[in-house]
Amino acid sequence: MKPRTLFYGLAAGALVLSQVSSFLVNRSLEIGRTVQVFGPIHLTHVRNHGGIFGILQGHGWLFALVSCVILGLVVFWVHRTHFQHVLEYACFGLVVGGGTSNITDRWIYGSVVDFVDVHGIPHWNYIFNTADMLIHLGIWPLLIYGLIASRRRTEDVANNSEVGLP
Repeated sequence: MKPRTLFYGLAAGALVLSQVSSFLVNRSLEIGRTVQVFGPIHLTHVRNHGGIFGILQGHGWLFALVSCVILGLVVFWVHRTHFQHVLEYACFGLVVGGGTSNITDRWIYGSVVDFVDVHGIPHWNYIFNTADMLIHLGIWPLLIYGLIASRRRTEDVANNSEVGLP
């Protein structure tokens, strides 16, 4: 499979999965209602009219606009760059699909549909959605991979300097 095919396939899959989950929550759980799934995991239907962690409530249009610009730049960058590892294409696909889903929520519902509610974590009162999970599932491996790759490049440069190589 070509790396860009993986990128678009995961972006589309993330978008569909996130939109189906938003649709099902919107149809089956009243806003404000909580249902325990198991242990500390609950479904609580809330609407986020702001940004990440609910900041700047009422300014969802701003986050939609900024997200569109960022996602457009990511897609452009993926097309212009030849990444070292297929993992990078996969991770960017998850980020683009999740981000597109949150924008789609704003367009369809007027806000982001959040519903994953984890109880029992001290100082944690955030409710999130499938798109947010997929965005994180893409971002964190990219950051870790980037740190490891950067460290290896630094070690390679240091090793080459020690043996007198340019």
